[in-house]
Amino acid sequence: MKKLTMFVFAISLVMSSVVSSRLNAEVTMNIAPVVPQPIEPKEASVLLARLNEINTMDKSNLSSFEKKQLRKETRSIKQSLKAVGGGVYLSVGAIIIIVLLLILLL
Repeated sequence: MKKLTMFVFAISLVMSSVVSSRLNAEVTMNIAPVVPQPIEPKEASVLLARLNEINTMDKSNLSSFEKKQLRKETRSIKQSLKAVGGGVYLSVGAIIIIVLLLILLL
C-alpha cells in the first residue's frame, strides 16, 4: 500500500510538471499599446476655472438667494467633474476581499 501511494504521488508530480510546462509554452500574449488619454479635457478645465472663480469670490456682500445659487452651481460642477473624470473607486471592504481571495488562490 505504501509503494502504491508513493507511485501515485510520483506520477502526479511528473504529470503536473509536464502539463504546466506545456501550458506555459502555449500562451502567447499580444498586448496592444495603450494610447494615453488627455489628462484634462477642455470642458474640465473650464469647469475648474469656474470653480476657482467661485471660491475666490467675496461672498459677504451676496444675498442668501445668491449664495444658494452659488452652492447649487458648485455642486453641479463637482458632479460633472466626477462624470468627466471617471475612475474606479474601491471601498476598504472590497480591497480586503480581493486581498483574501488572492491569498487563498495563490
